[in-house]
Amino acid sequence: MGIASYDDLLRAAREQDEPQRLLFVFARAVLPEDSTPAQRAGFADGRGGVLEPLMSVDKAPEDLGSFAALVEESRQFASDWSVVFVSALAGRNGRAPTSNEADRSLQGMAESIKRGVFGAFIPFDRQGRPILFD
Repeated sequence: MGIASYDDLLRAAREQDEPQRLLFVFARAVLPEDSTPAQRAGFADGRGGVLEPLMSVDKAPEDLGSFAALVEESRQFASDWSVVFVSALAGRNGRAPTSNEADRSLQGMAESIKRGVFGAFIPFDRQGRPILFD
């Protein structure tokens, strides 16, 4: 199943044979301190920078509603995020992943995002549109 929207993601997670936890890492673009004048100018125009994870959360698919509701909930903790990366963690033998498993996976996601390695995650902008990175 192709994932072209947040709703597709929820549908796919709910249709899996094993219970799922959806993992969310909210991040924002920042300009590194050692950036060049050209990089600063590009960043001012909305291009470039690096991604900085701000917060993470795991949720069962059945506990999630609309993307707008996710955005509203995120405002309580990190209002200045620009992208949310999503991944799924499958349970085993009919049991959902534990909190420890989800925490380890979220930490790994955040570290990957810091390194600029996020091809395994589905990124969405604040309007819930999937993002394609160059």
